[in-house]
Amino acid sequence: MYKSFAEKLSEPDLIDLGDGVFVLRFEVMKVTSVYAAVEDLLKRGVIHPGQTLVDSSSGIYGHALALVCRTFGLKCHIFASIAVDAAIRTQLKYLGATYTQVPSSGDDGLQHDQETRVRLVHDYMREHPDAYWMQQYHDDVHYVGYQSVAETILKELGSSDVTVVGGVGTGASTSAMSRYLRDATDDVRIVGIQPFGSRSFGSEAIPLDGFIVAGIGSGIRFDNIDYSAYDDIHWINFDVSAAGCRGLLSTTGVFAGLSSGAGWQVSRYVRSLLPQGGPIVFLSADPGHRYVERVFPPDGPAERDPEYTPDVITDLADLTGPWSTMHWARRPYAVVDDLPPYRPATRSGIPDEPNVADKLTVRQSTEERAR
Repeated sequence: MYKSFAEKLSEPDLIDLGDGVFVLRFEVMKVTSVYAAVEDLLKRGVIHPGQTLVDSSSGIYGHALALVCRTFGLKCHIFASIAVDAAIRTQLKYLGATYTQVPSSGDDGLQHDQETRVRLVHDYMREHPDAYWMQQYHDDVHYVGYQSVAETILKELGSSDVTVVGGVGTGASTSAMSRYLRDATDDVRIVGIQPFGSRSFGSEAIPLDGFIVAGIGSGIRFDNIDYSAYDDIHWINFDVSAAGCRGLLSTTGVFAGLSSGAGWQVSRYVRSLLPQGGPIVFLSADPGHRYVERVFPPDGPAERDPEYTPDVITDLADLTGPWSTMHWARRPYAVVDDLPPYRPATRSGIPDEPNVADKLTVRQSTEERAR
């Protein structure tokens, strides 16, 4: 028996889709990271019941944080992007969270929306020094919840030759999975997915195609991405992701969002390259309800979706839509900072903690944290 609905949502389902391809399906993926992160922060006395937790979100992180705060007796305030729809806003309200929805920049782009939201978090923290900023974009405490997920994958599949496919996002999913999977075996391959326009892997100069795949890219520097975790990177636009959503639903019955559609496309491509290879697991972050109007025509597709294949590139200068891929080879990468450093307010006798946004590296092992 689960102790709460949040605990139940933190555990995904591993589903065999055939041909050695599996989907790790979450109802609300960020609950996995938020639940464990908040529990860890409470146990270490970093936060306390009744405190307000604040962060920026394009959707499911805000919902997850509100749900977990309700579970642990905490308050919650979210700076929400324009992508946060009525369904999520309703859940925020009923869960007792407050939110500020940031107006659209007018181009559906990543760049200014995330930067604006984080600057508003900075302002909020100056006005509410007793609140706690969760820093989903920076703090790798959000990795912790994926340890049990990684262990489950290896146990259920009975193989160390596993390829994990998923959005890069803040790093707290695929980067986290790489850490815990490779604690057991270095045979695991990690394949990351980015939308065009994301700064994380150098595609910020590529024009967006009118609708972002929310949650898997970055308009600012994210400090909890482990760039050296990734064997391959795929840059995918809306059309390819949407076609993947429709193909995933019509062939497997899995109704899922845009990042899942992208994961389905990449997984099928990887399988075509390695027909006899080990299992491929792609992450499905949320169901498809938010995307019905844009992705799933109510009367069915007007015509059959094309079979997309990526352009294989060897240099970021060659990036092109609708789909490019590059062997990343676990190399490092750096994104120039573009925000003033956030300094938490001090309490009497307690010095400032180091600002995570100033760190040159993001890895702070859970073993070090536990000690």
